[in-house]
Order: sequence, then C-alpha cells, then structure tokens
Amino acid sequence: MSDDGHAQNGHGDGSVPSRQRRRFPGISSRAYEHPADRSALVALRKLSGFDTVFKALSGLLPERSLRLLFLSDSVRVSDQQFAHLNDMLRDACYILDLEKVPPMYVTQDPQPNAMCIGLDEPIIVVSTGLVELLDEEEMRAVVGHEVGHALSGHSVYRTILLFLTSLALRVAWIPLGNLAIMAIVTALREWFRKSELSADRAGLLVGQDLRASMRGLMKIAGGNHLHEMNVDAFLQQAEEYESGGDLRDSVLKILNVLPRSHPFTTVRAAELKKWAESRDHQRIMDGHYPRRSEDKDTSVSDSFRESAAHYADHVKSSKDPLMKLVSDLAGGAGDLGGRVRRGFDGFTSPPPPKTPPQDTPDAE
Repeated sequence: MSDDGHAQNGHGDGSVPSRQRRRFPGISSRAYEHPADRSALVALRKLSGFDTVFKALSGLLPERSLRLLFLSDSVRVSDQQFAHLNDMLRDACYILDLEKVPPMYVTQDPQPNAMCIGLDEPIIVVSTGLVELLDEEEMRAVVGHEVGHALSGHSVYRTILLFLTSLALRVAWIPLGNLAIMAIVTALREWFRKSELSADRAGLLVGQDLRASMRGLMKIAGGNHLHEMNVDAFLQQAEEYESGGDLRDSVLKILNVLPRSHPFTTVRAAELKKWAESRDHQRIMDGHYPRRSEDKDTSVSDSFRESAAHYADHVKSSKDPLMKLVSDLAGGAGDLGGRVRRGFDGFTSPPPPKTPPQDTPDAE
C-alpha cells in the first residue's frame, strides 16, 4: 500500500506495470449494488429477528463441514502459499475497506469457478482452473468480485442457496415438498443473478481496469484463446442476444436462465460496461458514495422505489421482443392478439404495409 491513500499494484509479472488505484474508505455495499439486489438486502436486514432466525438455521447447515473440507483438502492462500493471490486479497479488502480479511482457498478443479460462502464468516474459494486461466489484472477483478460478495453479506444467502439446492435433490421424490423448496430456490437464484452483477461492479472498483474485467468474462466464456477473441465483438453478441429473435426466443431466454445461479457471460459484460460509463460509477471514483455509517438510516421503501424505477427503465429501453411488447401495452397500445400472433411468427419483422384503397369503377 502506498502512503497517499491509494492501493498500489507492485506485483506485476513484467507485462503489467505497477500502478496506483483509488481506495474507498467506509464505502457501503449500497454504492455498487444492483437495484434489485440492494432492495432485497435492505428489506432482509430490516426484518425483525432476521439474524436470530438465520443463526438458528445455521445449526442445520453444513457450514462447519465445508470449512473443515476446504481446510483439509484445499490450499489456504497465505504469504507462504499462492502469495500473489494473498496480496490481491489483502489489496481488495484495503480498497473496499473490509476490516477482516476473509480466508481464501484454492481447490483443485479444472472448471474456472469462484465463490464466497459462509454464515458466521465468509470464506472465498477459487478453482485451479480459474487461477490458470486468468492473468494478474483479470484475477484481481475476480478477487474484488468475491470481496464484494463478502462486503454485501451475499455469502449467507449463497450458503443457504447451496443447502436448499442440495435438499431439493434429496426430497425430489416428495412432490409437494420438492415444489415448495424449488419455489424458494428459484426466487433465490433470481436474486443471486442480480447479486452477481453487483459483485462484478465491486470487482471493477477493486481492479479499476474495465478491459481486464471484460477479458476475464470473455475467457470464462471462451477459454484461454485471447488472441482469437475481441472484446467489442463479444459485447456485440450481448446486443444480438438482447434484441434478436421473436417472442419465442424471449420465452426460451427466460427458460434457459431459470436454472442458473449466474447471468449469461455476455450479459454480465454488457451490464458492467454500461455501469462503468454511468454517472453513478464516476461519482464513486470521485469519492462521492454512501458510507456504511449511514446504512442504519436506509429506507426500505426508497430502496424498493429505486428497484421499481430500474425495472421500469429496463422494460422501456430493452430491445427484447417480449419487453417491447410489455412496454407498448403499458403505454396503451392496442391489438394485443395481433401483436402476440405476429410475435410468435417473427415479432421483430414489421407488418406488411397496407395497400391504399383503390377507386371502384362505376358498374356498367
């Protein structure tokens, strides 16, 4: 760390020069949280007895077993083991002003993956596949992403999601029991997909290198063939995904994403780029952001209004055929039946122009 309040990257591999990055003393996770993620977390934190309920539930969850598993069968990051990851972890906690550095483990798994779990205290786990795939600046964004999860308290809900998903598999033979659990799992997955967008923003605040964040997402999608890929073309895929197709494709998009805990990678890249170019991001970089000391005064109703406004703006600006239909209907457009019929037969194609009426000659 440098003495002027900036974190300094002094662990370059020769290709990445050392540089200074801004830190954010006392920053609240509300500064970077996606509106839907933020409103859900604020509401949960305000519930009377919420902490008591979850501490009671923690007795049912295999958290101690998970901690022992990683301690016994993974490599704990430290000054002696994966020292470069340890430097990144401490640096990320310094930038986001997270007082207690969570333990971090590297586990043998060829699939590139990372997670932050734990009820009492968060722990961060990264796979060997991810460590081998990403360069230093890309990995820095990932570590910042996981520290963002820790600062937001996401690890609690992620642990519950893992537990309930496992439980749903065990009781799949009980029709009603499985349906009830899967309803909760589906709702948690929808929340968690939004929380991933929040953590991507935290990763950008830590790494402060948008291109590195983009490269990391692109590599997760396409592997370690960076010379064969292009960030702009990758973002164009997100544009095509959002605006292409008809109503049938819109329905398929919803069905495809429901079982996932993470948004699609191109969507994450596009969302992060949009936020990086926003006034909200610039204000944070200028030092104007909500502080943790103000969290207790946060209004639940204000958070829900912000979330509702975000979704309303999303529907209005979306190029997705289904979202355009919803927006048009909300704006008072008629002919619902005709719009839906055309939607399932090529919604994006404009209807054929009407032939102007011709004068009918007088009968002889």
